Amino acid sequence: MVRFTVLASGSKGNSAVVVGGRTRILVDAGLSCRELFRRMRLAGEDPATLDAIVVTHEHQDHVNGLAVTARKLGIPVYFTEGTHRAWMRWLTPRRQMTYAQWLEQCRKQAAARQAEMDAEDGEGEPDEGDGVAGPSGSATVAEVAEPIHDSQVKDPTWLPAVEYFRAGEPFRIGDFSIHPFTIPHDAADPVGFVLEAEGVRLGVATDLGYVPPNVKAQLKGLDLLLLESNHDLEMLRDGPYPWSVKQRVLSRVGHLSNDAAAEFLEKEYDGRAAYVILAHLSESNNLPELARVAAERALQGRMSLLANQVLLAEQHQPLSSVCF
Repeated sequence: MVRFTVLASGSKGNSAVVVGGRTRILVDAGLSCRELFRRMRLAGEDPATLDAIVVTHEHQDHVNGLAVTARKLGIPVYFTEGTHRAWMRWLTPRRQMTYAQWLEQCRKQAAARQAEMDAEDGEGEPDEGDGVAGPSGSATVAEVAEPIHDSQVKDPTWLPAVEYFRAGEPFRIGDFSIHPFTIPHDAADPVGFVLEAEGVRLGVATDLGYVPPNVKAQLKGLDLLLLESNHDLEMLRDGPYPWSVKQRVLSRVGHLSNDAAAEFLEKEYDGRAAYVILAHLSESNNLPELARVAAERALQGRMSLLANQVLLAEQHQPLSSVCF
């Protein structure tokens, strides 16, 4: 049996569990570890049985609980290399310092070195005025730029295991064959997935500004399609977001509108999936019924008990599991 459960979908966190054969995979971990576990249990899934986490991209609503979840369960995380590097940079941003702060750090480090030398030579307490390293002193930029790590603090980027994959190159996790594909979004190396087990194909395509030809080609012959339907165009334009954010959402590396999702479903989608799940709905710039009506109009004449049932993924509670 193959089972697909959306735990959360929206700007505050995204995650889903896919089960096939003896393999259980978490797709994204955008909620806290505690909340992910709570929702998995609500959906009848045991967090302890997860085998791996696969990540679409590094934005916070997709990776918020990633590190803690992977560590607690001792499971590997699958990224593209670009996404992994961007995630690490997000967790460990470089601290910027002014020239005055740099000079003070030089002074303290030079004084500490002088104290060590005096202690070795038995010369007593160091003179505070000795060894201060200014721009022409002995301490170089390279010497002071190295961060001081507290050995008691765990590295926030540490994971039990990291596996890399590349868009366009299928890979396996247990009973699943996974086909990652590039999507247009403003992240380092964002991907969607087609996950296949026991002859069942599940497509995941959210966080994309439009549907390019490579994505259209991947989203064929599916049994389930999770598709973004992020915003209503009028609600976004009249809504509370700053204009710069509205431009980002509307851009070709932003998010898919109800109209764009409907256009894909009407003109490009092959109509073979049993379920179409609308996902990543904005709470500020969309209404569930607007997304549903747009999709159902696009699928008119192709909906039945066995094909193209439209479901809406929610932000605050898991969606009932879909089983094949």
